Amino acid sequence: MSQQDAQNTVMPEKMELTSLNIADHQKQKLKELFPEVFTEGNKIDFDQLKRTLGEMVDGGKERFGMQWAGKADCFKTIQQPSLATLVPCPEESIDFDTTENVFIEGDNLEVLKLLQKSYLGKIKMIYIDPPYNTGKDFIYPDNYSENLDTYLEYTGQIDGEGRKFSTNTDTDGRFHSKWMNMMYPRLFLAKNLLREDGVMFISIDDSEIKNLRAICDEIFGEENAITSIIWEKKFSPQNDEKHITAAHDYILVYARNKEIWRPNLLDRSEKALDKFKNPDNDHRGVWTSGDLTSKTKAANHSYPIHSPSGKIFYPPNGRQWAPSIETFNRLISENRIWFGEDGKNTPRLKQFLSEIQSGVVPMSIFKHQEVGHTQYATQELKKIFEGVSVFDNPKPTPLISKIVKMASDKNSIVLDFFAGSSTTAHAVMSLNSEDGGSRKYICVQLPETINEKDEAFKAGFKKISEVSKKRIYLSSNQIKQDLIKFINDAKSEMLQFKLDLTRFNNDLLSTLDGKEEYEEAQAKVTAQEELIREKELLLEKLDLGFRVFKLQKSNFSVWDSSFTTDAEQIAFQLDQHVDHISPEAEQQAILFELLLKAGFELTTPIDTLTLADKTVYSIAEGALLICLEKQLTLEVMHAIADLEPSRVIVLDEGFQNNDQLKTNASLTLKSKGILDFRTV
Repeated sequence: MSQQDAQNTVMPEKMELTSLNIADHQKQKLKELFPEVFTEGNKIDFDQLKRTLGEMVDGGKERFGMQWAGKADCFKTIQQPSLATLVPCPEESIDFDTTENVFIEGDNLEVLKLLQKSYLGKIKMIYIDPPYNTGKDFIYPDNYSENLDTYLEYTGQIDGEGRKFSTNTDTDGRFHSKWMNMMYPRLFLAKNLLREDGVMFISIDDSEIKNLRAICDEIFGEENAITSIIWEKKFSPQNDEKHITAAHDYILVYARNKEIWRPNLLDRSEKALDKFKNPDNDHRGVWTSGDLTSKTKAANHSYPIHSPSGKIFYPPNGRQWAPSIETFNRLISENRIWFGEDGKNTPRLKQFLSEIQSGVVPMSIFKHQEVGHTQYATQELKKIFEGVSVFDNPKPTPLISKIVKMASDKNSIVLDFFAGSSTTAHAVMSLNSEDGGSRKYICVQLPETINEKDEAFKAGFKKISEVSKKRIYLSSNQIKQDLIKFINDAKSEMLQFKLDLTRFNNDLLSTLDGKEEYEEAQAKVTAQEELIREKELLLEKLDLGFRVFKLQKSNFSVWDSSFTTDAEQIAFQLDQHVDHISPEAEQQAILFELLLKAGFELTTPIDTLTLADKTVYSIAEGALLICLEKQLTLEVMHAIADLEPSRVIVLDEGFQNNDQLKTNASLTLKSKGILDFRTV
């Protein structure tokens, strides 16, 4: 083997700098299930796939399904990898180095593509409140093309050469189609991010619910449709309404896998808990009583029951006692039958709160008394922003809190890629402060321009994303201050309890009543101390920060195959690849781009090491080592190898065109069992 051949066998691979290739990913999943339907060249024989699935091969074109203008372009959009990156903005963040919450400013289509590698199958719950398509509330490029350049042109980061963007007016001939073309790729990509036990909630009104349901049936499978929640958004009629006041919105619920997903039980309301009493001082605690009869027809279920007062009861006509006589006698012996305080009432079964399930199954109607309404949401947001109306039609925090509580684990990730005023982020932090959870959120918002006539603009906000970030900052601070106040108030109350203890003297303690009173006072102090410690620990661990990222072009010149037929563009790209790292790129931005495109989450811990006088970044406690030095040495490669990471990434220019150094570096890593070595 020649020296050149030897070098080729150990040269590191080039790192892929685009987002996940959706088409290749889908093909790979299909190949794992049905390898027999793939032909030479990794092509799919669709007729063979149909036969594999037991379908007759029919050459006819008629089929059931939903079609609309532009649907084919949706799949082109989905399959076009993103050439963008997410640039960290520590100066706009809170606790950037430690927080696990993420806010991303950018177009959610590109962002969803970029999240595919890092968050594929990791999101427990998604909630979105997309534009309802009322004829003015979402922006779409007139030529149907959506990509990174579309976003950069819209935000003024590159010259758009006259490309037009407009709101989707209801006089447009493709009014519904445009909205569906906007939604379909985003929902398709979002579904990929869900865990197998994940679930998605989508707010919508009557204008597009039919089309949204059809899209979700196609993407998720109609067998995974859970329900349509009715949210009572208004509580009084609008007298200026021409027809019927629209007092509700819908929230469509789709699971990744309906057979696996189950909602969490919700807490019982105060009204429900008020039904539980303990009139007979039962040692098992509070209880309520239930009907002792049923419609069953069975032997030994129509016996007479003698009450303590001597009264005899029989089951009503057409019914029997639910327990058999043997079971009833056991229930009597266990003091589980209640005849009323005077022993003369119809017998009922005692149901103890301690013995029934800890919560209630969610219902599909969310009443405004429980979760708030539009007016509540508007006032809530104005209060946060000190009286300024900064956002139209926000959702109330209690509404999103209820959804998050019923659909997420205490340590799971919640995604909202139509963040708006960041109600979801607020709800996640609030819920964590209530139940001690450590849920994380990822929120995405387009930096959409605010009209100069709006109150938000007059208050200093130029983009909706600025409002989003400010809401997180203000609500985070308020949650923290509320906890601090609670702790301080509890400490003041404890001091009073301790003062109460000082009044006990030996004479008072010598009496039985005095001892009992003292023990009660001491128990109050102990309970208060435990409560204070619990809240102090919560304050210490509560994550009220967020990392801000902004969508931008890649820090690297990535070969764009769409220009391969244009000689001038090919020449331009070749020139760009002479030095393929942007001269404006900061090292932190490069690091996070590599982190993201290597498949690591945006909040993965990063440690900075010094090895052989070179800076090396340790990702996820050494699982990946990244060195961005532009003058690599064999010494630093030996030091990296000694740490035995699973993966290593370095800059190709770090080898300074020294192929011998690159080969030796590869061999050094390989000798330590490190086979995943890539350059960029």
